[in-house]
Amino acid sequence: MKKTLFLILGLLAFWACKTPNAITPTRTAIAQRAIPRVDKMPNHPKPYQYKDWKKTALDFDQYVFDFKQKGDFLPLIWWDGAGRNFPDTTFGIYTALGDIRMGGAVNHGENHEALGALGAVLGATLVGIDKSKQDGHNYVRMLRNYFNRDNGWNVIMNFTNKSAHIGGGYGNDFWYEVHNNVLFYCVADLYPNEPDFKMIQRTIADQFYRSDSILGSSYSYSYFDFKNMKAAKNHIPAQEDVAGGYAFVLYSAWIKFGDEKYLKAAKNALNVLYNQKENRFYEAMMPIAAYVGARMNEEAGTNYDIQRFINWTFDGTAVGREGWGVLADNWGGYDVGGLAGSTVHNGGYGFLMNTFDLMMPLSALVRYDQRYARAVGKWALNASNAARFCYPYDMPDSLQAIPEHKAVTKNVIAYEGVIKESVYPKFKGITPFAQGDGPLWEKGMPQQTMFSVYGSGHVGLFGGVIQSTNVPEILQINCTATDYYTQKGKYPTYLFFNPYSVEKTVEIQVGSAKVDVYDTVSRTFLKKGARGKFKFAIAPDAARVLVLVPSGKPQGLKAGTLFADNIPVDFRFGEN
Repeated sequence: MKKTLFLILGLLAFWACKTPNAITPTRTAIAQRAIPRVDKMPNHPKPYQYKDWKKTALDFDQYVFDFKQKGDFLPLIWWDGAGRNFPDTTFGIYTALGDIRMGGAVNHGENHEALGALGAVLGATLVGIDKSKQDGHNYVRMLRNYFNRDNGWNVIMNFTNKSAHIGGGYGNDFWYEVHNNVLFYCVADLYPNEPDFKMIQRTIADQFYRSDSILGSSYSYSYFDFKNMKAAKNHIPAQEDVAGGYAFVLYSAWIKFGDEKYLKAAKNALNVLYNQKENRFYEAMMPIAAYVGARMNEEAGTNYDIQRFINWTFDGTAVGREGWGVLADNWGGYDVGGLAGSTVHNGGYGFLMNTFDLMMPLSALVRYDQRYARAVGKWALNASNAARFCYPYDMPDSLQAIPEHKAVTKNVIAYEGVIKESVYPKFKGITPFAQGDGPLWEKGMPQQTMFSVYGSGHVGLFGGVIQSTNVPEILQINCTATDYYTQKGKYPTYLFFNPYSVEKTVEIQVGSAKVDVYDTVSRTFLKKGARGKFKFAIAPDAARVLVLVPSGKPQGLKAGTLFADNIPVDFRFGEN
């Protein structure tokens, strides 16, 4: 009792003093929480090779956004002058190489997907490219045309015109609309001064608020008609996990606009998903629910056990889309653990875009709940290695569908995914196998549609988050790059996982200005006044989450959160 009282008094005195160079009292390390599926993955995935994802993202942007490329299926971008929704010329990117449904000469050039354009702009921005002024073009502004106001939906849709897509639009598939609005909100946070974006964001938030009010206690629908404000079902399974996307958009809107109704709706959306009796992971938004839940717990007074959302993301127990989750397997000597997709289709099918997109919420989640540092770090090591198996120059020719055509990809356009056993009879028995679903789409499609342009465009979600260190297999994961609409600011925060059975010393650059290096896992400052090269040790099979706090900032404790100059350093410092 005396010890506890002494600690409390000490912390109160620490908060009251706010001395510029205060060092937090030593706390016990925060206990780590396991992700069972990640525990099944190896600490040393094989065959291992570090892939420079930032370079891949930069090279992708240079290749795809070059209108002067010549050759078969090139260029991969075209201008759309239809002026849909806004009286501007916008751009289109092919969904796959040689996709005959697309291009400037097809359907007035309007047939292009927001999923590809938004992912490419967001990913390029995360690796340092300003897409608002690139080669004289503002690609950020052009994204406005996906805001479907001409048809009365008034949200971002997957096409500029619902009916532009040959065979009909995507206005009957819930995840397309919701995930694209999530991606738009991410882009808008990185370009807050873009004209009309604030209006679009407000309108989207209002549409989501109204539809959440109508959905009430059930998101069990195939899609939502935002024009007529009606939920509906069709041949597509109900997609309850879109509630995670709703929660992200609405919570972000609450922070941006300060209207309490958005927070109320965000909580309702997350509550509905939280109260599901079974795993309803459908495509991409269950992990977003985990991230938003972790934030709400620290910023909005909720008390979600986000382990539920995390297990539903990884376990492969989804019932709406049977087996949807994260792979934890070895196929033919190749560790494919970490890839997101189906755990049951032909023995398992991991998809590149879904894996890239999984990094967005998981890396940021660790900033709010460092109990998952080790698990997320281990997943990232496995996923970043397995994702390269989708790239034709990173996979043996004997384990891919069309190696004879890979030159056109420049190894920045990848196959859609890696499957345990190919769906194509001619490749039966080959495992693992890199392929796409392109030729199955429509008669007349060339084989090269195996290569997925739109999925490859999300590479910046790896490139802007992952970098190497001096120790092979120990990655530096940026936990703030995809932490959008931060309420009170953020300091550089990085996750490191040591997969080895011995302690390792990692060396990183912390910049020329002095910083106090704080570890949220051990809940201690490792060094005051560090600058330039900084070395630190990581215990075997363990993780650290380092926050670089500018030296001299007044520190304090409030409601269990450690602050420096009123910016959060450790949200869970006060926990036992």
